[in-house]
Amino acid sequence: MKKDLDYYAGLPYREVIEVDPAGGYVGYIPELRGCITQGETKAEILEMLEDAKKAWISTALDDGMEIPEPLREEDFSGRFNLRIPKSLHKRLAMQAKAEGVSLNQLAMYLLASGLKTAAS
Repeated sequence: MKKDLDYYAGLPYREVIEVDPAGGYVGYIPELRGCITQGETKAEILEMLEDAKKAWISTALDDGMEIPEPLREEDFSGRFNLRIPKSLHKRLAMQAKAEGVSLNQLAMYLLASGLKTAAS
């Protein structure tokens, strides 16, 4: 399949819309760095974001830039390895034992509670 404007424009990129403190809304596509637009309403932002995405992709293609594709659920296994200092490992293990949970459960809880809540 030819990876042209139509190919990339049809991919399911994640669109983020946030309230602009100055008024209106800001919309952007995280995978396409710098692909951002502003508008007065959410409906306007969705339309403008589609135009911004096509312009971003078109420019990237013209400039020979690599165009990242959207992240897919199957790209994530739910596992990752993490090296930490022995002292932190000990503290976490002791806390997990005191709370009656596994180290894995405690680490998962701590990571999840530290993430900024955002609409995905």
